[in-house]
Amino acid sequence: MSAAVRYFTRSGNTKKLADAIAKEIGVEAKEVSEPLQEKTDVLFLGSSVYAAGVDHAVKKFIADNKDKIGCIYNFSTAALLPSTYNQVKKLAEENGIAMAEEEFHCRGSFMLMHKNRPNEEDEAKAAAFAKEVMKKKEG
Repeated sequence: MSAAVRYFTRSGNTKKLADAIAKEIGVEAKEVSEPLQEKTDVLFLGSSVYAAGVDHAVKKFIADNKDKIGCIYNFSTAALLPSTYNQVKKLAEENGIAMAEEEFHCRGSFMLMHKNRPNEEDEAKAAAFAKEVMKKKEG
């Protein structure tokens, strides 16, 4: 079962989660600017909400790598809005990629809101999410 972690971040919040997930499953977290090198059964894809949407870099990554992605597992951070799940799911569907129902989302710090989030507890929960996904997939 192959797995990869890709993320997009401006503030570093989503990178914290990506690193925790990657460490748990034994891979390296990479930014979405780095394409997948081979077919990946499980892709943990991290993004944040910027101006009510996911960044163009995430959209480009999905489109450019659609033939190498088995199933996307979304993880995200946001200060105010809910997760990026629905937006990423729409992009996945448009590109013929399976999207898991399970996701991980937590608050991310922005200006004075949610200071120091994601924190160690959030990172531990993200790692537990990844562990559970891999356990189910390996079955």
